[in-house]
Amino acid sequence: MTVRTACPLLALVCAVSLSACSSEETPPPPTTPPPEPPTYTGPWEVLPELGEWVDPGAFEACPAQASHAACYAPETLEMPGCDLGSLAGLERQGAIYRAELRYETQVQSGDVQIFPGHGGFQFDASGQPVSVMGRKSDTAPMNGERFIVSSETTFQAGAQERYTFIGCRAQGPRSLTGCVFWCRGTRGHGGSFRAERMTWREGEPESANLQLLSEMRVGMDTPVDVYVTHGHAYVVSINRRGFGGGLAVYDVSNPYIPVQQTAIQLGNADYWNGVWAKDNALYVASGDSGVLVFDLADPRLPAFLRHYPGGARRVDVHTVFVEGDRLYAMSPSLKQTLIFDVTQPLEPRFLTHFAYPRSLGYPHDAFAYEGRLYVNHLEDGFLIAGLDGEGETPELLGRYTYPHTFSHANAVGTFNGRTVAFEGGETMGSHIRVLDVTDPANIVKIGEYKLRGLTSVHNMVLVGTRLYVAYYHEGLRVLDVSNPAQPREIAHYNTFRESDRNRGDGLTDGAIGIRVPGDGRIYVVDTSRGLLIFNEP
Repeated sequence: MTVRTACPLLALVCAVSLSACSSEETPPPPTTPPPEPPTYTGPWEVLPELGEWVDPGAFEACPAQASHAACYAPETLEMPGCDLGSLAGLERQGAIYRAELRYETQVQSGDVQIFPGHGGFQFDASGQPVSVMGRKSDTAPMNGERFIVSSETTFQAGAQERYTFIGCRAQGPRSLTGCVFWCRGTRGHGGSFRAERMTWREGEPESANLQLLSEMRVGMDTPVDVYVTHGHAYVVSINRRGFGGGLAVYDVSNPYIPVQQTAIQLGNADYWNGVWAKDNALYVASGDSGVLVFDLADPRLPAFLRHYPGGARRVDVHTVFVEGDRLYAMSPSLKQTLIFDVTQPLEPRFLTHFAYPRSLGYPHDAFAYEGRLYVNHLEDGFLIAGLDGEGETPELLGRYTYPHTFSHANAVGTFNGRTVAFEGGETMGSHIRVLDVTDPANIVKIGEYKLRGLTSVHNMVLVGTRLYVAYYHEGLRVLDVSNPAQPREIAHYNTFRESDRNRGDGLTDGAIGIRVPGDGRIYVVDTSRGLLIFNEP
């Protein structure tokens, strides 16, 4: 999981070069146009790339700039052309809505710049707002046609940030459009929004071709990832709500009745976001202490050994991945993928690192396959590097990017003799892209799988010709990718329920972690429900 708050900005940079004067004017060197990319020779059709967000146009006629009244006295705003009567029929009791935001702001030239955002709001059992944009609502009680929700946060420096949503019309009992305003100090943006209630997709049952065998609530803050080995499931949690994360261990030898063996927390190191294992070594990605190494000599009771990198300086590691004798650890603060030799699993040995030289983001996830490293580098896109000899710095071979890039996770395999990557982001509208990466210098999109545009995909696991996807609000999805250009859903389970304890209005809620270890089971972590075990379809 990754959280973004910054809005994308556009900039133009001009460079002027001055050289010494001479008696004769030197003609400029001839310009060479960039080479055309090689023609795609694969078996599939190349699809256009539209990005994660395509401007739909204004949802309603709303002010482009946020005034003080828009944020702090929204009831005084004129809303001509709205159908306020339609808002009385909106479902609010216990409802969670996700919203697509379309901001408009004037730049120095006077032009209006359009950029997207996403948000949400949540109502209690009586239909009153309890949270807006993940923060406690300070909205006055809502009745009948009135739909105004807002929240405010005060930062340490004293600055106040406020979000306000004003409903204009309902398209049905579970969807609406209106105006949104963001204010911070003297700055503010205005625009329009559309929102949908996060119930299951219309007409879709709770499950299809999947049986829920068991469900175990994880007694920590927010569970996010799982690894299964030695007959045990190792679930890590992050500290999202201030209750503390850590590691919980479950005996899953009987998948119908998992038994918790232990729970581990190490002082303040409680943001544990990823987990992997090799032989008797368990590796945990810590946001405070790098890679934590545990000994699984007794699988029920992991014994903490040390953290990597060692020494006084501690770095954050967000995710980990093991392939063969290599451990890959993705560090946001260093903006590097750290590579360790784990020939001796309990004693990792640092080899080298991979860094994108012009990085705007950082490595979130990585996958190693047949001598190449595939890195999701958030705003920088999907990167491919060559893995050479021991200790040699991986060389960048190719990059795939698209509008509103936020590349987050991937899985890679071979189909029809071609190397194919399944790539997904983590933002509003993020979905599965299918990329032919046989030639890293000429990556092309050949397929995609997308559900509602207000939700986001998260993690995925490729096993043979099946792709298993943890899709946040959309739950668990199983795809047949025997023809990767046409992913076909063959099973699903909707894990997201508004009534679950600790549900929120954020984007990163629902099915988040997934493993398919080959024991006939699918292990899914849901941010509220905990560890869920399913049969393989």
